[in-house]
Amino acid sequence: MPVNFDVMTTSILQGAETYSASGSRNGILVLHGFTSDPRSMRPLADSLANRGYAIEMPRLPGHGTSVADMTNTGWSDWAAAAQEALDSLMDRCNTVGIAGLSMGGALSAWLAEHTENLAGVVLINPIVKPFQADMVDGLSQLIESGVETISSIGSDIKKEGVTESSYDAVPLSSLMTMIEGLKGVQADLGRITAPVMLFSSRDDHVVSSDNGDEVVAKVAGSVTRIWLENSFHVATLDNDAALLEGSAGDFFDSCFSS
Repeated sequence: MPVNFDVMTTSILQGAETYSASGSRNGILVLHGFTSDPRSMRPLADSLANRGYAIEMPRLPGHGTSVADMTNTGWSDWAAAAQEALDSLMDRCNTVGIAGLSMGGALSAWLAEHTENLAGVVLINPIVKPFQADMVDGLSQLIESGVETISSIGSDIKKEGVTESSYDAVPLSSLMTMIEGLKGVQADLGRITAPVMLFSSRDDHVVSSDNGDEVVAKVAGSVTRIWLENSFHVATLDNDAALLEGSAGDFFDSCFSS
């Protein structure tokens, strides 16, 4: 029986719904980040759809509704939703690629570690390294003291007048599950054999660039790294969006034609 990932206490925010696009027999799974929703990835998804690709972009459980909903979800829920979306795309396509931002990049890496014959993977400011032990200890102490949320890490965008539609708070219980999930992602990076295009913002106030260094050092397949000089973390909505969309599209065109 399929898992019901839409159990929630509040309605889906406008524009945050799961998005699909029909296209060729080549498809791309697009994954948003932690506390965000599909709106942060919609420009990239649309640009890939305009190239003729079939698109599947899920709203990860607990996202795009309310912080209270997210509190009841964690890494295993997000990974299961990403896997289900990938399976759905593979059912209707001959060949599939993946693109993800931040935690969506972590999920993309996790899928690539466990999926054969992917055409290619685009990672945008991905987080692939667990937090340092002292930070984890500090978060654990907050939880033990009764603190349930901390201030949001969303909307790190350099472009004036642009904001990311993300939660204004981070559920600590959900964050801790992501940290635990990243241990497996980091450990298995060497299992990724599909070609990777890695986008790294020179100034990122959410995910440090050594996460990208980890991808370059450990992924078994080829890695092409593009540094974004005029964007912060949410590069899909920032000043370098056109460069990102064009480069990602050309990368996938090359991957699917090889």
